[in-house]
Amino acid sequence: MRAYIYVTILLIVIFGAIAGYLYQRFSAFAAMDFSPPPVTIAAAEATVSDWTKHLDAVGTLKAVRGVELTSETSGEVTSIHFDSGDKVKAGQLLVVLNDHVEQASRQNQIAALELAEVLFSRDSTLIAQKSIPQSQYDRSKADLARARAQLDETEARLENKRITAPFGGNIGIRHVDVGDYLSTGTIIASLQDTSELEIDLTVPARYASELKEGLTASLTVDAYPARLFTANIAAIDTRVDSNTRTILLRARLNEIDGLYPGMFASIRIDLGVSQTIITVPETALTYSLQGDRVYIVQPLDEGGLTAVTRIVESGEVRDGRVSILSGLEAGEQVATAGQNKLYRGVKILVADDRGL
Repeated sequence: MRAYIYVTILLIVIFGAIAGYLYQRFSAFAAMDFSPPPVTIAAAEATVSDWTKHLDAVGTLKAVRGVELTSETSGEVTSIHFDSGDKVKAGQLLVVLNDHVEQASRQNQIAALELAEVLFSRDSTLIAQKSIPQSQYDRSKADLARARAQLDETEARLENKRITAPFGGNIGIRHVDVGDYLSTGTIIASLQDTSELEIDLTVPARYASELKEGLTASLTVDAYPARLFTANIAAIDTRVDSNTRTILLRARLNEIDGLYPGMFASIRIDLGVSQTIITVPETALTYSLQGDRVYIVQPLDEGGLTAVTRIVESGEVRDGRVSILSGLEAGEQVATAGQNKLYRGVKILVADDRGL
């Protein structure tokens, strides 16, 4: 009987010890923090910046003076006085068409003019002496005027058979050869005066009140991506295109070294107006169908930091920063890296980009 009592007491002690051990383990387990660890992100402050207002556009370079040389008349090419790539002067003879018929007609009309001048001179003397009627004198005068007009007409036709450079410049690739039959409007070659270049571009008509001649523009071309060329607005069209609601501008380039007519260019027009706006790093902005948004860094009531999403209205991007038109105040911190790890109620640690 006494042995039974001892065994019972021993079991009670053993189970009590086990229960105490389990209680201590449960208490320690219950005191443990099972919340996820803070997420490390990078953040930056929204700052106020002064940005000069500008417009972006595209256009194609062209020579201030540039034409496709053509003929006003048709005929066989009898001689060519230039080679592809030549530099020519204004008035220089380039192409001569077959003018045998016109030359013969010119000789005939010169003879007719000489005869008309002799007859008119004689009749002028006779009319002064009242030896001939007035009608004969008037006829001689008219014949002389007709002979001169016919010769002038032939001279004009002859001139059309001789194609000259309307201005000095560089001749492009020649498209005709001696013996070719040249029809009216056939392109002979391109003539470009590359000493001056300009560019036509269109901008939305809503900016018409801010446009004026003399505004500075900068442009880049694919051939020289690292170079920045400058230009000035030389002319503004007097009407708005009713189909596109845009207005045409023409800018004159200040530097043309290495540029050619026909090059495609991206242009930025400085409107000369400074505006104060809030900007954040471009990486802070997340684009979505619901709108552009940023993550704002805010303190938690129990301590620490969290990130809260906010919809904002964004503007243009410049030098790695984006303008925020509404939805954000200057001085607020926004997440710039690690946004993909954020969710509602998350705790965060802010580090620089190198710590991510």
